[in-house]
Amino acid sequence: MPENQGDKLLVNVNIEITAAALQAIVANAKRMAPRNSNGTYRVDTADQVSAIISRFLDTRGFEQFARDSTNYEPSAS
Repeated sequence: MPENQGDKLLVNVNIEITAAALQAIVANAKRMAPRNSNGTYRVDTADQVSAIISRFLDTRGFEQFARDSTNYEPSAS
């Protein structure tokens, strides 16, 4: 993640995502990653998961979602 994040904080949390979402992130990260002379990938998939989820939260209005107190009510699931 870039150093100059303004008022953003790095928060380490545990979240639930589907196996398919994780597989897609890992596959895309590997496809885009450079390889070393042995042909192995040079990518930190955990960093990629963090980056893609952070980008999703930024573009999908997470701050507004977090401000809405109705989102803190227990879900019916």
